[in-house]
Amino acid sequence: MFAVLYVVTGLGITVGYHRLLAHRSFDCLPWVKAGLLIAGGWALENSALKWAADHIRHHANCDQEADPYNAQRGFWFSHCGWLFFKDMHADDKYASRLRQDPLVMWQHRYYLPIVLSGLALPFVVGFLYNGWIGGLGCFLLAGVGRTFAVLNSTFCINSVCHLWGRQPHGQADSSRDSWLVSLLTFGEGYHNYHHSYQSDYRNGPRWYNFDPSKWLIFTLSLLGLAHSLRTASSDNK
Repeated sequence: MFAVLYVVTGLGITVGYHRLLAHRSFDCLPWVKAGLLIAGGWALENSALKWAADHIRHHANCDQEADPYNAQRGFWFSHCGWLFFKDMHADDKYASRLRQDPLVMWQHRYYLPIVLSGLALPFVVGFLYNGWIGGLGCFLLAGVGRTFAVLNSTFCINSVCHLWGRQPHGQADSSRDSWLVSLLTFGEGYHNYHHSYQSDYRNGPRWYNFDPSKWLIFTLSLLGLAHSLRTASSDNK
């Protein structure tokens, strides 16, 4: 259950919140988007509206004061410390496009029930398998433990991938590629490439790059569930 929910919620963030909403690197059928928004909500990383708006602001102001998780302020700030400081540079303009999406606003409105359902699910599964003991154990492992793991893997993109690693695609900002972070985040660790080609649905552009998020998006397109996949080359045409 831990592994299943780690994959489901992790892909909800990388494919749904990040590549679909923040960067519009592809489009998909409404029910697919709704599923991704629910999965992303289960990750407890805020509503898609707030998450994507912060991420758009990060790209617009990378390494500057208005960057919500500015790596120039050190590892701990960029990893999770930014959550505990008042955001002096919040700007609603980064959410204006997102507010026009009915599904995004639906998820934002019902974010708390979605979060609670994601925590209740492992308890119910464990309870059905082995009563109260099974429910509590599954809740702690696949609910609380999994949430902690997914949160910190995402945080590593903001911290590790801006402090250590290679910069084969440019040095315009502090973004770096980390294959190790890619293993934890379903391909998000190719961060230097991503900052150079933000709208590409692939973070790892080579066929051998470990990027399950791009494989899922491509598979959805083959099934007719996703379309308008953007790449660096298509955007430059």
